[in-house]
Amino acid sequence: MSSRADINGGLRKLGTIAQAGYFVGLHIRFAAPLMQFQTYAEEWSEFYSKNAYALRDPTIAWGFSTTGACRWSALPIPDPFNILRDAADHGLTYGLTFSTGPIASRTIASFARADREFSDKEIEEVATTVQRLHELTEPPASLTKAQKEALRCIAQGDRHAAAAAKLGITESAFKARLISVRERLKARTTAEALQRAKEYRLL
Repeated sequence: MSSRADINGGLRKLGTIAQAGYFVGLHIRFAAPLMQFQTYAEEWSEFYSKNAYALRDPTIAWGFSTTGACRWSALPIPDPFNILRDAADHGLTYGLTFSTGPIASRTIASFARADREFSDKEIEEVATTVQRLHELTEPPASLTKAQKEALRCIAQGDRHAAAAAKLGITESAFKARLISVRERLKARTTAEALQRAKEYRLL
């Protein structure tokens, strides 16, 4: 994990390559990504959702079946619902999908242009950037019981003294728990640690 600024920097770079937009789903677990970002036009996003295309999208099916990069024009996955044709009708004429990570925590990202195919150099840049985002957002497997208790107290609005009393520990011990959870989540502040714990479904 890293700061939001590092993630935003990677996303900005992807935006310069994919002039018709992108979707990045980081660490997909239980059919939902822990974090996702997308810049496709609202009209396409609404059309995609309305038609429940996520369940039928050949780019997603390909991303779960393998890792690496593939231009949409070369996808070896059937598209019986003509999703890629509909995408082209919405300006997503040329596309690229990149997939990385274990199947239990897969990152799948797709990118589109209206003017031309992605070059080999652009594919390499996309792969490097998405791989970096995948690594930056890798969550810890779990938090300790003490760390969870401390974050839950903060989430409920307890001040340090009240939280310590609730847990039956000293205030300094409570602060030590918060320091440990910030270090584990690589967060600069307790609020950031709490937000990350929620994003990574550790609470």
